[in-house]
Amino acid sequence: MAPKRRCPSGAGVTEWPPVTEGNDRETVPERWNAVGAGSDMWMDMALDPRFTTGTAPEGERATLLDYLRAYRLAIEMKCAGLDAAQFARRSVPPSTMSLLGLIRHMADVERHWFRRVMAQADAPPLYWSEDLQDADWLGAVASPAVVDDAWRAWRDEVAFAEKFVADSPDLGIKGIDRDGTSVELRSVLVHMIEEYARHCGHADLLRERIDGRVGQ
Repeated sequence: MAPKRRCPSGAGVTEWPPVTEGNDRETVPERWNAVGAGSDMWMDMALDPRFTTGTAPEGERATLLDYLRAYRLAIEMKCAGLDAAQFARRSVPPSTMSLLGLIRHMADVERHWFRRVMAQADAPPLYWSEDLQDADWLGAVASPAVVDDAWRAWRDEVAFAEKFVADSPDLGIKGIDRDGTSVELRSVLVHMIEEYARHCGHADLLRERIDGRVGQ
């Protein structure tokens, strides 16, 4: 009979499969979620801040921004409750990916598209490097200072992006990418949704390998 354990969320005592051993002989965590056994949901949707606006967005701008808001929040939620070592853990070797690396990476993605391309600001990358491949991921070490810096950078870039979009007269305004091609703001927003959606899938697996919390 499977042992009983209490979900870290305090959702109650439920039955879960026992801890198993992976091929690398590392302990594989038990799978859990904030709803309870029999559910594959990340958390109770009634308590999920991504879905508490109460009204469906109307129009192109509102729809794109609502999807982007939800994906940004999803990434942040996936990283909640972890210490620096867990946050920096590369959970699927030999990949260089970690949740901390993901936040650093997305800080530079936000910075590139909104500051550098759309606003045409002189804003060098924060973590990317032309001299070292995967510098944004490799620099994601288990240090509280690195963690704090990554969160500050990501939130600063998200705040800039949100203000830039709010101040833009329409979604047809254009920026210039590094190769000289022009790109509309609406295309940047769609790309950002695509970028976060892809990485939310990575975050699901990274988080589950760290402490067993399932995706959604």
